[in-house]
Amino acid sequence: DPCRNFHCKRGKVCHVDKQGKPSCICQDPASCPSTKDYEHVCGTDNKTYDGTCQLFGTKCQLEGTKMGRQLHLDYMGSCKYIPHCTDYEVDQFPLRMRDWLKNILMQYYERDLDTSGFLTEKQRNKVKKIYQNDKRLVAGDHAVELLLHDFEKNYHMYVYPVHWEFHQLDQHPVDRVLTHSELAPLRASLVPMEHCITRFFQECDGDQDKFIALKEWCHCFGIKE
Repeated sequence: DPCRNFHCKRGKVCHVDKQGKPSCICQDPASCPSTKDYEHVCGTDNKTYDGTCQLFGTKCQLEGTKMGRQLHLDYMGSCKYIPHCTDYEVDQFPLRMRDWLKNILMQYYERDLDTSGFLTEKQRNKVKKIYQNDKRLVAGDHAVELLLHDFEKNYHMYVYPVHWEFHQLDQHPVDRVLTHSELAPLRASLVPMEHCITRFFQECDGDQDKFIALKEWCHCFGIKE
C-alpha cells in the first residue's frame, strides 16, 4: 500500500493516482466517520462541527482563502456563549492556572507510582520533591487570596509545572516558541471551563508576533525564566 508510510497533515488524506503515486488531498467533510455529541468541536467561525475531521477537512477545502486562514479549532464541545473576560478576571487567571498545572503533575506522579510511563525518570524526580513537600497546597477550590499567598510563600513549587507545560506543548518543532497550533490542544480543552484563557494567551504574546516565547510564557505566569 503506497499510503502506508505516507503522512498527510490534518484535514488531508492520502490518495493514490493511476500511476500508483501517493499524494495528499483534502478530506471530504461528508466522508468523515460519524461522531458522538461529546466529540463535537467549535470552530473559530462560531460553527459547531461533528468532529475535528469535519473541521479540518473544511479548512483544507478553503485553503488559499481568507476564511480558510482564519478557521481554526476554537474549543472542544458544541459552540456556546462564552462570557467576556474582564480585566479583573484575566489578572486572577494565572493564579488558578499555575495551581492547576501543579495539580496535574501531582496526578501524573500518583498514577506513575502504579503504572510507570506518565513521566520520565527525570520528571518524576523533580515532581517527587513537590509531591512530598508537606507545605504543598492540596488540590481544591481555593480562594484567590489563598492561591496568591501560597504562590508567594511556596514560589519554588510552581516553577517546574509552568516550565513543564511549556515544553509539553513545544513539540512541532521544539524551538522554545509556541505557535497557535501548539497551543491549541491546551486552549481548546479549557475554553468551555476557563473563559479567560483566550485573552490570557493573547496578552502573553507581548510583542504581538503571533508566537509565545518561553520568556513571554514565564512572564505571564509570574515565573522567572
